Amino acid sequence: MTQTFTTKTWAQVKPFTGRVASQDDVTAEQAVYALSDTFNGQAIEGEFPQPVIWYDDDEEYGALVIQAEAHDTEEGETLEVLGLLLPNGDTVVAFADDVDEVDATDPFWVALVEAYDDYDDEDGDMQ
Repeated sequence: MTQTFTTKTWAQVKPFTGRVASQDDVTAEQAVYALSDTFNGQAIEGEFPQPVIWYDDDEEYGALVIQAEAHDTEEGETLEVLGLLLPNGDTVVAFADDVDEVDATDPFWVALVEAYDDYDDEDGDMQ
């Protein structure tokens, strides 16, 4: 996906909703991911895009949920899997437990999204 966003343009981002994504959807850059090794996949209903704070290791990022699905594993566990869009257009697959939904006016989310102006693409670290 090649969409980027700011705190002013986030609501214009096109999400992938209504059904479980296929590999063709990912290839066409309409979806972030397609899971093939799970069972009973279902799209999670909601208002998307949804601003979130994504927690990855010891870092926090402002992001948008643009895809959300629930899938069962062979062990019978249900996983809520999210496709996230970062402000610079990168996408990430994350579990629902790794994000906090926020309002787009949340000052911490706004600061995280605006911090992407200082993102260093060469080494992937914030400056």
